[in-house]
Amino acid sequence: MAITMTDFAVEKISEMMIKNRESYLRVGLRSGGCSGYSYLFEFTDSKEENDKIFEFGKVKICIDKKSYLFLNGIEIDYEESLFKSGIKLNNPAATRTCGCGESVAF
Repeated sequence: MAITMTDFAVEKISEMMIKNRESYLRVGLRSGGCSGYSYLFEFTDSKEENDKIFEFGKVKICIDKKSYLFLNGIEIDYEESLFKSGIKLNNPAATRTCGCGESVAF
């Protein structure tokens, strides 16, 4: 499987990266949340030695090896609605998400 990204996500994330003058969007997992793991998104200028790197036009994504085991196959999307806007992950490996959508279980 591979990581994919919607065209709308590429457009919106690219705009944010230019505004923040960052080179990469780091996507990962951290322990916590009501379902076990929370997604991590942060802009950074550097990548780690063992990161998996994915490029979508001007957007470069870095994912640490441990997180990649759970994130392989995700689709990165961007949601913009009246109540919420931001990065959204469609993860086929997730077995459960919490009601607020902020945490996930595998």
